[in-house]
Amino acid sequence: MTDLTAIDARIVQLNQRLKAARLGLQVERRGQKLSLRGTLPPRPGSDRLRSHQQRLSLNIPATAAGLKQAEQTAKVVAAQLIQNTFDWRDYLPLTGGRRLHQMDLAEKLDAFEQHFLTNSCSADLASVKTTWKKAYAPYLNKLGAIAQTRNFTLTEAIYATVQSTPKHSRSRQVCCTALNALAEFLNLELPTPLKTLWGTYSPSRTQMRQLPSDEEIVEAIAQIPNPNWRFVYGIMATYGLRNHEVFFCDYTALEQGNPEATVEVSPTTKTGQHEVWPFYPEWVQQFNLREVRLPQVNTDLNQTTLQQIGQQVTTQFRRYGLPFSPYDLRHAWAVRTIHFGLPDTVAAQMMGHSVAIHNRTYHRWITRRDQRQAVASALSQSQMSWRG
Repeated sequence: MTDLTAIDARIVQLNQRLKAARLGLQVERRGQKLSLRGTLPPRPGSDRLRSHQQRLSLNIPATAAGLKQAEQTAKVVAAQLIQNTFDWRDYLPLTGGRRLHQMDLAEKLDAFEQHFLTNSCSADLASVKTTWKKAYAPYLNKLGAIAQTRNFTLTEAIYATVQSTPKHSRSRQVCCTALNALAEFLNLELPTPLKTLWGTYSPSRTQMRQLPSDEEIVEAIAQIPNPNWRFVYGIMATYGLRNHEVFFCDYTALEQGNPEATVEVSPTTKTGQHEVWPFYPEWVQQFNLREVRLPQVNTDLNQTTLQQIGQQVTTQFRRYGLPFSPYDLRHAWAVRTIHFGLPDTVAAQMMGHSVAIHNRTYHRWITRRDQRQAVASALSQSQMSWRG
C-alpha cells in the first residue's frame, strides 16, 4: 500500500508537468496499471463522430520505471494528436493483450492474417480463405524470409519483396496489393507508394492471345474419354463457369428439362450466387448436359479450398492434352456473348464480376462490336436520307 501511495504522489507531480506543457493528457493509475486520459478521436467501431474524453490503457505497470514510460508515451500521443496522425490501432491490444509495436514481424503477420480473415467485406469465409492463401500468404511468407535472411528493416524488406517479382506482371501487382494492405494494417507509412511500382500490367493484356474458336471447342471434347470430365468441359464451355464453380451449381433446371436450361451458381463460390444462361443453347443437347455427371472431387471447404478444387480441373485438362486452358473456355464464352449482342451489364452479372472488370477484360471485342453497330447505324441513316 505504501508503494502505491508513493506512486500516486509521483503521478500528481507528473500530471503537473504534463499540464504545464499543455499536452492535454493526464496519467491515471487503475489498480496496478497506468493509463492516459484526454480528448481522443473516436475508437474504431464507435458511433461517435467527434473527439471526446477517453481513457487509453497503456498496459504499463504502476512503478517508477512505468511512470517514465507513461510520460514518454504521453508526449508521443500528444504529438500525434497535434499532427493528426493518431491511430487507435497503435494502442489497442490485438492478441494476448499485446499491441502491434510490441510484436516481432512473425507475430505482426499472424495478427494481420487474423485481421484479414475476420474483417473482410465478404461474408463467404471460404472465399476469403482462398484469397488469403492464393494472393496474400505467398508474398507475406516471402517478406518474412527476406527480412530474416538479409537483416532488413520492415520497410526495406517490403521493397525487396516487391522487386523480387517480375516487372509489369500480375504477380507484381498482387504482391503490391498484399504488402500495401499489411502496411496500412501496421500504420506504416511507406516513402514510395507501392502502387507506383505496379508497372503496366493490365488483365486485358492477357486476352491478346488467340482464343479457341467454337469449332475447336466442339472438336476438343472428343479428346476426353471420361464422361464425368466431359460434363465438366461441356458445362464450362456452354456457361463460361470458373473451374471451381462447376462443383457448386444448382443443375435442377437442366435435369428437369427447363427450356431456358439455366444453371445457378452457389453463394459458396468466389463471387456469390448468380444465374447463367447457355451460349450456345444447342450445346446443352450436343454435350448431353442434362445428364449431370460430376467427377468425385472433395468439395468440403473445411478440408479444401476453392483454389485446390479449381486446380484439379486444370490438371485434368493437361492430362487429356487439351489444346487450351479451362479459363480459355470462360473467355471464349464471354466473347461469344459480345458477338450475340448481350448487354455488358447482363454478361458481367452472369460471369460474377463487375461491369468495370468485364469491360476492361474484354475491351477490344466490345470496342469492335460497338464500332460495327455504329457503322451499321450510320449507313442505315445515310441510306434513308438518300432515299428521302
